[in-house]
Amino acid sequence: MYIIKIKNSILVLFKNWTKKKTIITAAILILGGGGFFLFKMASSNKVSIGIGSLAALNKISNFLPIPADEKKELEVMNTLVQNFTQNDGTTRTFMVMLQNDMELRPGGGFLGQYAIIKVNNGKVVSTFVEDANLLDQRITTKVAPPYPIKRMLGLKTWKFRDSNFSPDFPTNVAKAEYFYRLSGRVANFDGVIAVNTDVFNDILSLTGPISVPGYNVTFAAPDGALKLEEYVEKYYLDNPGVDTQNRKNIMKDLAPIIIGKLFSLGNISKLADLAHKEFQNRNIMVNFNDTALQSSIEGVHWDGEVTKDWASDYLMMNDANMGALKTDYYMKRTVEYNVDLTTDRPTVTLNIKYANTAPAGNWRTSDYHAYLRIYVPLGSTFVSSHMVSKISDADEFNKTYFGFKCDVLIGGETDATIVYQLPEGFNKDDYRLLIQKQSGVEDVPITVNLKTKDGQTYKQTQTLNNDLKFEFKK
Repeated sequence: MYIIKIKNSILVLFKNWTKKKTIITAAILILGGGGFFLFKMASSNKVSIGIGSLAALNKISNFLPIPADEKKELEVMNTLVQNFTQNDGTTRTFMVMLQNDMELRPGGGFLGQYAIIKVNNGKVVSTFVEDANLLDQRITTKVAPPYPIKRMLGLKTWKFRDSNFSPDFPTNVAKAEYFYRLSGRVANFDGVIAVNTDVFNDILSLTGPISVPGYNVTFAAPDGALKLEEYVEKYYLDNPGVDTQNRKNIMKDLAPIIIGKLFSLGNISKLADLAHKEFQNRNIMVNFNDTALQSSIEGVHWDGEVTKDWASDYLMMNDANMGALKTDYYMKRTVEYNVDLTTDRPTVTLNIKYANTAPAGNWRTSDYHAYLRIYVPLGSTFVSSHMVSKISDADEFNKTYFGFKCDVLIGGETDATIVYQLPEGFNKDDYRLLIQKQSGVEDVPITVNLKTKDGQTYKQTQTLNNDLKFEFKK
């Protein structure tokens, strides 16, 4: 918690979690942090999870000066690992949604691949990895897509690869399982885990460069994911005679190398800090069928849910890349949020500046075409917009949202301005603001300008790299 005194008042900025200063556990990286790679185990499919000592770490933490919220996270990690490693003869099955955030979608990145992982007695006993398009080819049922998918992508049916079209991860889990069943499979999962591409780059920042024998390629931070994207996409575009069904085999060979390097680091604290960051940034989200396990995840806000019980001002900016290319790698955003409480109904002027820094259009990038949704307090009223075209609005998750078509030319900028009024009867005397971060979006500088009902003005600039809470008190 940070307290900033301004004149005779206090503007308090809360963060959902404090920055880690001690050990949580490297277990998070095993459960999901490796993303496209850690779940693609060695060919034997008998790789031990290797974190049986976590219980000891949990006991040690009781003697450390760890803040209460950090102890709670450690307890949740211990619960997770005990669940994954218990020696009870039960096989647990998990779906891993592998999301490429260089092509942003409302629930993270484009869902290009998925994995089915089976764990028994602390060992990965079975893995199955498949391209999402192959699953979609088995779906014959015609499901009407959301309006933006139909209008902007020109698709007449909705399938698995576009199932994460909600900002709410539990909603996306239900939709992914629905399409999985439509493909003829049984979606009897103990849990679903979503992982974004950025995790790979963050892991490379710890391990250093990684070379894969037989492929004549080395991956390193900060652009390892971009290079891998080029290797598995462009090579096969340039060589149409190559077997495209096996074009991503390099990822399977990369997995055991990454696992070995992570466990050879000898620095659990760094691994824990990295894992904490991935959950905090929503680069990893988890959902379990076990109600007690899911409740523990919700208790530390690692469930990827759009909060439904916030009683004051609220904002979530949610983009969907509808250009079908990886332009989000080059997109930069800055935000200014202005709220005026002197009017009869408080008025918000939101400015989102998009910069498309791509040097040129090619097989990977183009002009940016996005479907932007602004989630605001339920009952808010749209007033006007500039540089974006309003195409939809609705209520969901106890919020109102306004949807827009947004375009940003290569090398250009778009200053999107949206004006709306907060609901009738909004409490001006107890103003608080929650801004929730979208999964898959990198750090966004954001400035909040508040004008109180008495005409006093306050300004605060922060980085939107996790959920932020602002509370104004006299």
